[in-house]
Amino acid sequence: MLAVLINFAVVLHGQSMAEAGASAFIWPVQGEYAGSAKCAVCHAQQARTYRSNSMSRALEPIATCEILQQNPRLSWTDGPYRYLIEKTGDRYRYTVTDGQQTAAATLLYAFGQGKAGQTYVYQSDGQFLESRVSYYQQLKGLGLTVGAQNLRPTTIAEALGRPMTAAETRECFGCHTTAARRGNELQLDQFENGVQCEACHGPGAAHIAGIAKGKAGDIRSLKGLTPEETNDLCGSCHRTWETVMLLKIRGTANVRFQPYRLTNSQCFLSGDNRIACTACHDPHRAPDSVATVYDSKCTACHNPGNQSIQKKVCKVSQQSCVSCHMPRLEAPGSHHAFADHWIRVVHPGDVYPD
Repeated sequence: MLAVLINFAVVLHGQSMAEAGASAFIWPVQGEYAGSAKCAVCHAQQARTYRSNSMSRALEPIATCEILQQNPRLSWTDGPYRYLIEKTGDRYRYTVTDGQQTAAATLLYAFGQGKAGQTYVYQSDGQFLESRVSYYQQLKGLGLTVGAQNLRPTTIAEALGRPMTAAETRECFGCHTTAARRGNELQLDQFENGVQCEACHGPGAAHIAGIAKGKAGDIRSLKGLTPEETNDLCGSCHRTWETVMLLKIRGTANVRFQPYRLTNSQCFLSGDNRIACTACHDPHRAPDSVATVYDSKCTACHNPGNQSIQKKVCKVSQQSCVSCHMPRLEAPGSHHAFADHWIRVVHPGDVYPD
């Protein structure tokens, strides 16, 4: 769906295939949420560093959307359609016209914090709709929302946006907020914006109450997860191997689905328990964009001085490993180059492995 987490939902008995494989581990039905502010009382350091993580801003209410605040008027033209997002009073109006007809809506939510892009959601007759245009950091402006390139509007309403199915709405709010989704139900009257502590660790009210009584209250501990379990946890939103296969997302469109790509890596298939999302990424911090930062992760195994582990050593360099072995590729229409997590030796002219 969105520029960062693009939705390719296929409905199966009222539930997307991605949802069918998702566990109540991620979207529990039971438990009371406490809110990240209460988590921060004890976990101050993690809370402080997590603020820089883009996941914490995966959804913003339009009123506090930083990108729109910095760009109070955005316009763009696609064929006969002219689009405008403009601040009007305390609202942002989204308008499209073909010179004869005009359609407009008041934007409600911004999905994606804008590192790659940001898509907007509005509501009409009780249904959520996805804006046909999104903001892209690379463009410093608007462009077609990913997926919209293949959908040519036949009415002015279609030119404005695409209706979201119930399954898509559950997935989008479930992955971009904390506590908006309980099982397969949405509760949009109370949730935290973005992916906060309890999105991964589960509802924390019982844990906090237990701590207050001197007991270790129940909370989801993520320590000791196997690489496959970690991959499935992250992949609930970032897409697992099973989800991508079921949805048949082929070609470079799947480069942004890191858990799927990592699953295909020889490093992951080797059974080495260190090869997991958290091996390189601290979930409480923003991912580092400097290639050399990850060198120590690679050379922990691929090191000629490490005689206890027989791993091939790169003959070209032992610096900036990811720049060659995890090349950046642009997903179609995304205006953003994603690091390919299918770790491999890449030769000039190689066909994209799928």
